[in-house]
Order: sequence, then C-alpha cells, then structure tokens
Amino acid sequence: MKVTWEGDGRGGSGWEGLSARVGRCRLPVWDCTAGLVAGEDAALLIDAGSSVREGAWLRARARRFLGGGRVTHLALTHPHFDHVFGAAAFADAEVFGAAGIERVLGDEGEELRADAVRNGADPDRAADAAGLLVRPRHLVTHEYALDLGGGLRALLADVGPGHTGHDLAVLVSGDGPAIVFCGDLVEESGEPQAGPDAAPGHWPAALDRLLALGGEDALYVPGHGAVVDAAFVRAQRDALARRFDVP
Repeated sequence: MKVTWEGDGRGGSGWEGLSARVGRCRLPVWDCTAGLVAGEDAALLIDAGSSVREGAWLRARARRFLGGGRVTHLALTHPHFDHVFGAAAFADAEVFGAAGIERVLGDEGEELRADAVRNGADPDRAADAAGLLVRPRHLVTHEYALDLGGGLRALLADVGPGHTGHDLAVLVSGDGPAIVFCGDLVEESGEPQAGPDAAPGHWPAALDRLLALGGEDALYVPGHGAVVDAAFVRAQRDALARRFDVP
C-alpha cells in the first residue's frame, strides 16, 4: 500500500511520515499523538483522539492516505479521555487495549467524561463521547503480534503499570527503523503527568521495558510531543526514578 504523508503532523494539519508506511499526527488542544500503520492487508491506528469529532477527522484522513481503505485495527495505549474518546468513530475496527482497561472503561465513561470537563472539554461533547465509548474486544496480557501484510508487523505489548494501571506500547517493524508508540509513558512537550491512576513506583521499570522492546536505534513516539530517541527515554526514566525515589 503506497502512502504519501503530508505536513509535519502538527495541530491536525496532516501526517508526519516516520517511514514509508508509518506516520503520526499531533492533534490540537491536548497535542495528543495518533499513529497510523499502513500494511498491505490491514491498517492500524494507535489512539483515537479526545472526542468523537477528532475520531471522525482521523477516520477521514486515514481513509484518504490509505487510498480509500479503512482502519481495520485500533490500539488504545491507555484509558485517558484524550486518547480513547475518538474510538467511537472506529466501531467497525478490531480494538485492542492492555488487560484491565475494560474495568476502567466499564463505568459508562463517567469518570472519563468528568476528567475531560475538568480539563476544559465541552460538556456536551464529552457526554456524547462517553455515551458512545468503544471498549477493546482484545485484551493484551503480555504481547500480541499483528501481521499487517507486506512484511509490516506490529507487536502490542502490555508494559505497564506506569502512567496508568494499563499501559500498552506498540512496536512497529518491517519498514525501516523500529518505531515504538509509547502512549503517555513518554512525553516530550511537557513533564510526564502522574494522575491518581498512575503507578509511580513502577513507571521507571515500564520505561526499561520500552527500551528493551525498541532498542537503541528505534524511534520513540511519545503520547504528546516530538519523536525522541532512546537517550531521551532513558533520561526521562532516570528523572522519574529520582522524582518518585525509585531505584
């Protein structure tokens, strides 16, 4: 599948190409990253945005760049509203998440709706997204491999807890350098955020698992911010260990 990436991926202006068949965009408002992996037989979206509107925008843009094809698989890196509320636009996709995410999403989305409103989301749009919340059908307990066709592979790995109790990373290989989508285990545009559902004592170990997954030469895609390298992830790991007094 030939894909032409356009733009720098910032502010919803287009997709930033990370390799010939892997791209990402940075959505406006919360600067949340969504990734797109275009295989010959299937297409994987990583995270779905903060609202039904953002999810619909991602669906339309993905279809354009897939030459009319659709997103067949969706991986949710963790259960925060800015990453999952757009999933309603992908109800026909196979949806994946780390085991345990179903419990967080099982309260009809009320906690996520309230969190979205606290962070400035429009209350009506947040309520709509919560009411249409899509829950993963496939729960990853360790690792799950997807063959997307044309030699392109995605390994979904439950690497948490850390930023939340249920953090999923995605390693993409078979198209240039290894690319790791980190969710909010790694953030570049600001300090990593540790909310009430974080597991600070386990977060550095989660980053160690990310580094083991991708290796020294991989590209690491944060949940928010610019693409980074292994040295950045390691420095953030050490900073979190100092912050939370973890060896």
